[in-house]
Amino acid sequence: MASDPKMILQTGLLSAEANQAAALAAFGGVLTVDLDAIIANWRKLEKTAVPAECSAVVKADAYGCGAAQVARALSKAGCKTFFVATIEEARTVRAAVPEATIYVLGGYFQNTGEHYANINCRPVIGDLNELAEWDVFCRRTGWTGGAAIHVDTGMNRLGLTLAEAQAIIPRIHAGDHGITLVMSHLVSGEQVNSPVNAKQLAAFRSIASAFAGVPAALANSSGIFLGAHFQFDMVRPGAALYGVNPTPEADNPMQQVVDLKARIVQTRNLERGETVGYGGTWTARRPTKLAIVAVGYADGYFRAASSNDGTRGAEVIVAGKRCPVAGRVSMDLIAIDITELPPNAARRGHMATLLGEGITVDELAHHFGTIGYEVLTSLGRRYARVYKGGNVVEPIAKPAPAPAAEQPASPPPLPT
Repeated sequence: MASDPKMILQTGLLSAEANQAAALAAFGGVLTVDLDAIIANWRKLEKTAVPAECSAVVKADAYGCGAAQVARALSKAGCKTFFVATIEEARTVRAAVPEATIYVLGGYFQNTGEHYANINCRPVIGDLNELAEWDVFCRRTGWTGGAAIHVDTGMNRLGLTLAEAQAIIPRIHAGDHGITLVMSHLVSGEQVNSPVNAKQLAAFRSIASAFAGVPAALANSSGIFLGAHFQFDMVRPGAALYGVNPTPEADNPMQQVVDLKARIVQTRNLERGETVGYGGTWTARRPTKLAIVAVGYADGYFRAASSNDGTRGAEVIVAGKRCPVAGRVSMDLIAIDITELPPNAARRGHMATLLGEGITVDELAHHFGTIGYEVLTSLGRRYARVYKGGNVVEPIAKPAPAPAAEQPASPPPLPT
């Protein structure tokens, strides 16, 4: 049982229905995370990237899926390296995976060194000021836990410039430099034919070659599918682990991970000409039956999914059939048109599927006017969370990786 009372690990002790009933005793919706699907997605990405190491990005609470649960499951499956955005995220992941390598993408600031040392995680350093501050901390304390260098090859967001990266190459050649990874980030990895990909690859290849002996990482989820020349020593999948399509120009190769259901709290009948919801923007064109579902934009179900007169919004699945949203999505509720369902197919207490059973993250993102990343990370905290699977005994055997650069010795404890 998870420590959070809203998080229910689905095991063989109770049926799925019993778990769901227990969760719904106090909550109007259930978000089920399939840890086995996440593991299967990671293994598919790992196989695609062999011999590169396949890490896992678990920032933003593992894209809304639960960082501790996901990291623990992936670690059991064989994942050894995780990326997060903040020190506090690193703290959560470290508690779940005591032996893993953890990189913090948010970089290094003065007075954060003790946190990095106590958690035993590594900053991803993105400018020379950070590097200088990190060096001061390491010299003062004797800490040798390592750090990554982020080089900007075109994103123009974080990272050393190419000139700055070239300037620190003598440090790399001098040895005992403390750099355990050099990385960059793709601008348009999901666009197979984007000319930016080739430009970034050429720039990063030059830097990676100059950082002799330091493992290199460029590919995100989409970048893995650009081919072996983008994969280097490590790949960093994120959204693809959670079912978002990393190849939007082709079919989704990943398994769906999240199933989201909410409870029908009322059904009601409308006469032709009556309106629904705030603003009265949806008008019944016939005698209509509605179901009111306990989900709204406070739960991450975007207002953009609304249906208005002349504009069809998102759909919800009830009793195996798709039913359109009727009217505006409000903070806590949506209305759906269930007129076409058989009598009694949708009743108070029944569940409506918002995500799953054929409604994909990417479909919902289309209706929300955004991307799958935002859909997952916006899922609210008012759902009961059910975790199923993830009971991995040992990782599946895999081909031996290419020889890796020697890693720094285990870091000493921080002096007190």
